[in-house]
Amino acid sequence: MEDIVVWPSGALRRGTDNQAEIYRTRGGSAANVAAFAAGLHPTRFIGCVGDDATGENLGRVLSESGVDVRVQRRGTTGTIVILIEPDGERTMLPNRGAATKLERVADAWLDGVELLHIPAYSFDGDPVRQSVEAMIDVVRGRGGLISVDASSTQVIETFGVQRFRDYLERIAPDFLIANGDEAELLGFGSADATAENLRRNPSTTFVLKAGAQPTRVLSAHAEPLTVDVPPVTVIRDSTGAGDAFAAGFLTTYLTSRDLVASCRGGHRSAQAVLGSPGATTPIPVVGASTPGAPAPSARTKQ
Repeated sequence: MEDIVVWPSGALRRGTDNQAEIYRTRGGSAANVAAFAAGLHPTRFIGCVGDDATGENLGRVLSESGVDVRVQRRGTTGTIVILIEPDGERTMLPNRGAATKLERVADAWLDGVELLHIPAYSFDGDPVRQSVEAMIDVVRGRGGLISVDASSTQVIETFGVQRFRDYLERIAPDFLIANGDEAELLGFGSADATAENLRRNPSTTFVLKAGAQPTRVLSAHAEPLTVDVPPVTVIRDSTGAGDAFAAGFLTTYLTSRDLVASCRGGHRSAQAVLGSPGATTPIPVVGASTPGAPAPSARTKQ
């Protein structure tokens, strides 16, 4: 997907112009994870982009990041408008477009996959959900690991909170990664509810982030872990920090099988994106030369 990241110069004023810096970047949760992970471990992206110049260029940018890109192409590439507040918090306005249209992929696309990472966005509608479920079966059948990112409170609420919990029990990922709001929505708001969650999900390790507060790692068969987050001096844009954390956590886990080291790897990756627009560092140019693609300069003042 393409991210259109808007950095207003101050608080938004309704009914008039607002000065802003605007950036067009490669985005999409799964693509972000793949891009951040590619410098740490061999990485493949599987998805669907539009049959358009934007989709072609987004795939090229991802490939140039070192990712093995396997995509289907149909429809129109999805777009997310992201409004960034002065403290770095973001509000996202997505139109997922072709991202929801992924159909079942050839099993050969999953050859060599040690771990399949899935944003919960992929559970929100068919055919993409059916395609992802088929991939889970193939990877798990070959001995691979499954990771799910809770993605967004809106996704969980739209899916249905209890239905989402039941769905997680059914697919039983090896890892569930969530931020504080998502974790609370999923039932980690009290000790009793947390214990019940762990009882109902005996094979899942829950990795619960809380911004600058310590990351918790919980599972039914191990003592809880708490890993401090190093201080950050500059936070301008939190877009993609969760995806970068997932990339750092999962790639470190694949090479170390150490959960504390994995959290630290996630923290390092997340901190690298907090000063740049969107899920990037440095600013990328999306579609420099293809007619109809975004302009060569990814940065526009308005």
